[in-house]
Order: sequence, then structure tokens, then C-alpha cells
Amino acid sequence: MQTQRIGRDLSGWIERQLRLALPGYCAFCLGEVSFGQAWCGTCFASLPWNGQACQCCGDPLSFAKAMPCRDCVDSPPAFTRAHVPFLYQGQVRQLIREFKFHASPRAGVLLMALFKETLAQCPAEALIPVPLHQKRSQERGFNQAQWLVKELRKTWDIPIIKALRTVDTPSQRLFGRTARQRNLEGVFAITARLPKHVVIMDDVLTTGATAHALALVAKEAGAEKVDVYALARTPRR
Repeated sequence: MQTQRIGRDLSGWIERQLRLALPGYCAFCLGEVSFGQAWCGTCFASLPWNGQACQCCGDPLSFAKAMPCRDCVDSPPAFTRAHVPFLYQGQVRQLIREFKFHASPRAGVLLMALFKETLAQCPAEALIPVPLHQKRSQERGFNQAQWLVKELRKTWDIPIIKALRTVDTPSQRLFGRTARQRNLEGVFAITARLPKHVVIMDDVLTTGATAHALALVAKEAGAEKVDVYALARTPRR
């Protein structure tokens, strides 16, 4: 496993060096782009943007007014807001699957570059990646949320605080929203004392059940405000 991780880190470093050293092409259409750019304006604009979304959970809305969705009004999550710039569709979905299930350095670098384009600053005092259970982590050899927060820290120099996943639960993909919440009861633990404002980081936000469960634990550990960052949102409706 250690050898695999070293290989992935080396591949990522090589890819970043090539991007800096060579004239670039758009990562999506292979058209020529300006030096140092990874995509063209046309492809960037055509990505599945999550433009009209609930200001709390990031679920896409059918109206443009910035306000909480009905689910967040009826049953507010433990986190304050979610910053989720893309929908889990099209090119973004393909990149996330390559990154998450195949540890693709190219996909990871590109996704993080896109995400940083949507975030002027990160005002939180600590980053918390959504943890994998030790068994799942050993099987996969890669925790995508951990990789993402390490990349964010390179830009904003914010400390990373690890949470623990103490129970190896069945995959969340098997359940609906309510069942997902029950599946995650008592699953997470944080032993460190947290600052007032923290950010939970994950790759995809679906029902928000994982973020809600981890936010509850974060508040028990001292956090007063918990935000959620994710690359993409799977619409509930």
C-alpha cells in the first residue's frame, strides 16, 4: 500500500510539472489554451454548474432566489452551509469516478483546480476530511477527501484535523435519506478539541447525511460553525 501511495504522489508531481513546462491543451476538448491554463472558456462554461442551489445544503433549486430548500427548513442539518459548485453529472461525474475509484492524478489535479476557481478564500480555522473506516481505507489504499484537504492546505495553510470512522457501515449508496442518517448514527468520533469554525470536506454530497452526522460530532468537540465543501452535488429530486 505504501508503494502504491508513493507511486501516486510521484505521478501527481510529474503531471503538475508537465502542465507548467509544456504548452497546454484543454483537458476536455484538447483545443489549445493559453500557457498555464488547463481548460478553454467554452468547456469551462459548459460544465454542469450548480448555479441555483439551496444556501444550506447545496441541493439544486428550480428558482434563483437564495434561500433554504424545504428539507432544510423542515429538518435543518447540523452544518451551516454547503459550498458545492458542480452537479454530479457529465464530465465532472466522469472525473470524480476516475479520481475516487482509480486514484487518477490527472482527474484529482483538474478537479481541485476547478474547485479553487470557485472559492476566493477559505475562512475556516480547520479542515476535516470525511474519514474512511480503516478496513475500507486499506482495501482502497486511497482516501479522496484526505487528498482534497491536503491540496486546499497548500493554498490556504489551514490545519487538518482527522476524524475517525469507528464503524464499518454498509455503503450509503444502498439507502435513502432517512436510512442513511440511521446508518451513520454513532459512526464518527473526533478526539481533538476543535476551533470555532471548521470545514468538512468530501468529494460528493448526496443527501447530506454523512456531513450532518460528522457535523454533529464536530460540534460536540467544540466547533460552533460547521461548513461543508464538496466537489459535486447529486440532486435529491
